[in-house]
Amino acid sequence: MPGPQARRTAPGEGERAGDARAAALRARAAEVRRATAGLAARLTPEDAMLQSMPDASPAKWHLGHTTWFFETFVLARAERTHRPFDPAYGYLFNSYYEALGPRQPRPERGLLSRPPLEEVLRYRAEVDARLDAALARARDADLLDVVELGIAHEEQHQELLLTDLKHAFSASPLRPAYAAAPPPPASGPAPRLAWLGHAGGRVELGAGAEGFAFDHERPRHAALVPPHALASRPVTCGEWLEFVAADGYRRPDLWMSEGWDAVRRHGWTAPLHWIPDRDGWLQFTLGGVRPLDPAEPVAHVSWYEADAYARFAGARLPTEAEWEAHAEVREGGDGTFAEDGRFHPAAATPGRGARQVLGDVWEWTASAYGPYPGYRPAAGALGEYNGKFMVGQQVLRGGSCASPRRHLRASYRNFFHPDARWQFTGVRLARDL
Repeated sequence: MPGPQARRTAPGEGERAGDARAAALRARAAEVRRATAGLAARLTPEDAMLQSMPDASPAKWHLGHTTWFFETFVLARAERTHRPFDPAYGYLFNSYYEALGPRQPRPERGLLSRPPLEEVLRYRAEVDARLDAALARARDADLLDVVELGIAHEEQHQELLLTDLKHAFSASPLRPAYAAAPPPPASGPAPRLAWLGHAGGRVELGAGAEGFAFDHERPRHAALVPPHALASRPVTCGEWLEFVAADGYRRPDLWMSEGWDAVRRHGWTAPLHWIPDRDGWLQFTLGGVRPLDPAEPVAHVSWYEADAYARFAGARLPTEAEWEAHAEVREGGDGTFAEDGRFHPAAATPGRGARQVLGDVWEWTASAYGPYPGYRPAAGALGEYNGKFMVGQQVLRGGSCASPRRHLRASYRNFFHPDARWQFTGVRLARDL
């Protein structure tokens, strides 16, 4: 994993900087590990085993996998006499690292009734103690880079734990609640959509050399964008209702060919988790079933649906370069994040410029997921982190209500297949000028 760019330091300065970085990462790792355990604390052992589809994973597996990551990539290197907690966990909790050997097939993670949840939690506790001890003496910059990656990796799995659980709970006839219900729908409409113009031309895209970023966010490079405008907020549920009422799911002229095939194959008539009711629509949330709020950003739509809606609205999806050009100017905290405990998108607040750039819903872009010019994956197993997935997927930007606030930035790239709907995925429109 490429780390921050090295800089010249005065005698003693590098050692002090290493001490400070190690101390900060030690505290941050402990904080993130506690947060993951906190998300799982309200689950029963039966809840923690649920796997409702091949793309999702049980909460127990997320707890074990994130622990295995630190044990395999940090402790195996940092401990003088390393001994794995259980050699079998390398098979049970490896995700996709081919260099590290075979693994439990992803669609069959829900079959892992053993080890029981209490044993996985004991595994986490032991690795946490050993990790804390290792970081108390760690100063190697390369090792600290891997620790920083492990922290970001665990934050990704915090979001996945929530979204995978939401999909599993939605499949239950009881539709149980994970947390307290989100506040009742807002009394007023969403802020009026405005168009934020951009003159086009050369823009800078990607993360800079300093600080942490995932490898696929680099190198920073120039891109050309046409004159365009970006919507001031995400598309709302109320606006999506107009698409549904206008038979948007029955009009093949609005859809890409593969998207129309998906509509017919899956029987889509509305976003995932929308529930038809005689008085309108309800929506399943991590707080249970509640009335649909027209002012909230629409969520749980696929790229195919986002693209069809954009065509219906006389607009298009932004490229990731266009999105980032606006986000770098407006990067801020007016969105909803996992720390807020709402676990559901909130209506945009009035204000100037782009709203909810980070948080609330991931925003599909028109850009296929691929490498930036000059991208090179790291050597070894960690080089399998992002580069091997750069085919057949679309880029999303911005983060969601299930993303940790500190995890996100303007250069952050997410990616999913165009038919994926179980994440908090929404839409921000763009148009040509």
